[in-house]
Amino acid sequence: VLNGALDLMQTVPAFAYLIPLLLLFGFGPVVGLIASAIYATPPMVRNTMLGLDRVPAAISEAGLMSGCTRRQQFWQVEVPTALPQLLVGFNQTTMAALSMVIVAAIIGGFEDIGWEVLSSMRKAEFGQSILSGLVIALLAILIDRLTIGFAKAPETGSTRAMRWMTPSRLALSLAIALALAVVIRLAAPNATLLPETGLRTQMGAVNQWLLGLVRDYAWFFNGVRNAVLYCLLLPMRVGISGSATPAMWGFSLPPSALAVYMGLVAALAALALRRFGWRAAVAVLAAGLVLYTGFLDLPWPVFILAVALLAGQVGGARLGLFSVVGFGLILVNGLWPQLVQSLYLCTLAVLLCLLVGGAFGVWAAHSERVSRALKPICDALQTMPQFVFLIPALMFFKVGEFTALIAIMLYAVVPPIRYVEHGLRHVRADVVEAVEQMGATPIQTLLQAKLPLALPVVMLGLNQTIMAALSMLAIAALVGTRDLGQAVYVALGKADAGMGLIAGLSIAFLAILADRLIQAAVAGTTSTVWTAHMR
Repeated sequence: VLNGALDLMQTVPAFAYLIPLLLLFGFGPVVGLIASAIYATPPMVRNTMLGLDRVPAAISEAGLMSGCTRRQQFWQVEVPTALPQLLVGFNQTTMAALSMVIVAAIIGGFEDIGWEVLSSMRKAEFGQSILSGLVIALLAILIDRLTIGFAKAPETGSTRAMRWMTPSRLALSLAIALALAVVIRLAAPNATLLPETGLRTQMGAVNQWLLGLVRDYAWFFNGVRNAVLYCLLLPMRVGISGSATPAMWGFSLPPSALAVYMGLVAALAALALRRFGWRAAVAVLAAGLVLYTGFLDLPWPVFILAVALLAGQVGGARLGLFSVVGFGLILVNGLWPQLVQSLYLCTLAVLLCLLVGGAFGVWAAHSERVSRALKPICDALQTMPQFVFLIPALMFFKVGEFTALIAIMLYAVVPPIRYVEHGLRHVRADVVEAVEQMGATPIQTLLQAKLPLALPVVMLGLNQTIMAALSMLAIAALVGTRDLGQAVYVALGKADAGMGLIAGLSIAFLAILADRLIQAAVAGTTSTVWTAHMR
């Protein structure tokens, strides 16, 4: 029950539960506080459960044998042992709370940093809004580094500065800082000691330069948008059968081309059957069908049956039944067209993020310089408020599905970079050395040794990529999509709490289903790899 509640709190878009909160409490900071607490609580709960569960049995038994009471056992034995994991939970909770500052500003904003970002976006002040978003990102990165430093010791040992800052010197520094603050407060009680003109007021030239750039190179940005729209987005939405028309592509496919396409899909399915088994062959056939019909024209009974069979095969009968019930509720509530739009947009974004992020992750895993360069970029992308991603996308590509795709990718490209790099860097060195001594080339070592062994970690990265893409649906709806995020946003505008919750729960259902499928696949993959290693 608790895990289910935490899943809903993390996956239901914040816009969905803003409506009942507004109806109950009205506008104001309290509503923003409650919404932020709902979204930010699950990471702390999960990490607390994980940390206490991973306390070694030997340590617990030693505490009991020393005569500890149950309260002493908890506070003096279990909590100190689980402290590193608890600090990770504090880290993630802080990140989640900071990511909610703009949503909180919408429903109860006052003059905080979230309100500054929102006000700048409404005035189309792109420079000011990005600068305010960077302030939030820098604050999040600072808290991240501090909590990581408390959670674990540096791998290279204590640095020179850490050795110099002894506890007594730290206490003396804090005392001096506190005394200086008291003196300044008493000597100048009305002084703010802030600059009269902030950097934000000097961003007008940047705004003019950006607008000039968009105006002068509009032909380039429009060309990129149209190329992706007609060659990638439309084929995914309406399929090759709907795109290959004189109105879209300027030509129609003859029957011979259809026969060639079917033969190619059949050949790929046969090759997948021979090399990877029947599951891969079925996946190739399903991909070929979706590519031909598109997501919009795919019959809903076929889709529900296929997902239910996949869920039952990977996760068991309960997961298959869960998928049928969830899709059935979406269907009877009239949200199937919006669901299909969400699936097609998120599927395309996840695939592109895996390609781009996976490539950068492989590069970073083999190059320290690239890893150091990507780390601050990934930190900024991961901690920047989601609304900020709409600014560059809107500025260069205007309103439309391509803009939504860019915004989703900017937020969801970080997990594949981090997890692919982490997985490849932590492959056992003796296995890699054995493969290299057998004469394998670097490409063969990567494809046949490192990636298969890192597959569980990569799959977890896929899980996080899907979660990030789904969480951006409600934000991306602001730039013209017609998916479940748009349904949530429209319900918020109409104060329709029922429709907002149904659309939000539909997004949560997709996230939970994807999470359970990938968890089951990772468990099966891990057991298979371990069995092969033991043999």
